Amino acid sequence: MPLVRSPVLRDAWEKEVVMEDYILFDVPGGKEPLGRQFLEQLGHRVMVCPGPEQGTLCPILSGEGCELAEGAHGIVFELDLDRAQHRAILSRYKESLRSDLPVRVVVQPGQADKYSDVVKGLKVLTHEPVAGDLDALAAEVEAADRP
Repeated sequence: MPLVRSPVLRDAWEKEVVMEDYILFDVPGGKEPLGRQFLEQLGHRVMVCPGPEQGTLCPILSGEGCELAEGAHGIVFELDLDRAQHRAILSRYKESLRSDLPVRVVVQPGQADKYSDVVKGLKVLTHEPVAGDLDALAAEVEAADRP
């Protein structure tokens, strides 16, 4: 097993579920993403990050980095943008992850306008991702992965 700092990713390695490419879902509390089965049928592994627990700082903001995000081939960000830390995580993604990384941001009503500076340049969904959204994401991931 490679050196893995993240307990979430370390657990995944130990369970031998991490493949070379995956799409990361940042979802509150680590709930099961509705699109997991669809993406897996298209050949994409799905990993889930529950986001930071209340009162804790996300490793990507503390300077430790985030191996889950750094290794992702696409991201679906569903964390609540009304929380300052979640906005900071999304901003850090934009600053530190590769520029061609496909990212979808799922927002609540009004958040796209309220946080337009944070979501600028990202594809925003105002609904739970459906098959068409996920198919487009998978196509972008595959295109970005081509040499």
